[in-house]
Amino acid sequence: MNTDWLGLDGRTAIVTGAGGGIGRATSVALAKAGCRVGLIDRDAKNLQETLAEIQATGGQAAALACDVADPASVEAAAAGGMAALGPCDILVNNAGLLRPGPLESLAFAEWNALLAVNLTGYFLCAQMFGRQMHGRGGAIIHVASIAAHHATGFGGAYSVAKAGVVMLSRQLATEWSVHGIRSNCVSPGMIQTPLSQSFYDEPGATERRSAVIPTARIGQPQDVADAILFLASPRSHYVNGEEIVVDGAFSRNIMSFIPRVGYGTPSGGGRDV
Repeated sequence: MNTDWLGLDGRTAIVTGAGGGIGRATSVALAKAGCRVGLIDRDAKNLQETLAEIQATGGQAAALACDVADPASVEAAAAGGMAALGPCDILVNNAGLLRPGPLESLAFAEWNALLAVNLTGYFLCAQMFGRQMHGRGGAIIHVASIAAHHATGFGGAYSVAKAGVVMLSRQLATEWSVHGIRSNCVSPGMIQTPLSQSFYDEPGATERRSAVIPTARIGQPQDVADAILFLASPRSHYVNGEEIVVDGAFSRNIMSFIPRVGYGTPSGGGRDV
């Protein structure tokens, strides 16, 4: 029986934004698959909680406090990860923040703060940790969003940053394939995480959101982590420069909202008019 079907045992993975949500679920999943996991986050408390969860199941990990928007901090984390776990084989770019607001009045500082983490941070980590992959090969997975293709009104720079992440991934794929490095994206839809929890705190919000998703539920961090594991593994060795959407078919559901007599559907907002 092949107990390492994914082929990840013994590899070193770095996960940014590992303190919670998608980052924590991915870190734990990679550790269970046999990876040594470098955990990157600015929040020391949450970082230690992820580390403890991995160690409790016998996994190997190291906490690397890091601000992904700061080149010196990323460089130090790359050196620390190398010393503690060995050279990086897998990088999961996941760190992110929200700075909502209308573009008409969005403060310049808020625009820059989001881009610094959600886009420039991805570039810096890819550059620093990617250097450890040159000559050895590796996989980079960027957590983008369906917002990269569907503008999020009043979301500040979020959609702009995520669109940049998708293009960054494609450019890395074209430039670094010669080094045996693959670059792909996972684009989540509505996923319930600590970062998005406020959207679900209003009574009935979860039910209303679930009603427009054909799969009829809000996604969980593990749903995204499972897709990331596939892209991190040799099982996806011929997948490069691509994007896997993890949204329960929500972004394919727009035609369900057109009022048409006789086209009612059991889920996803279709209705007879």
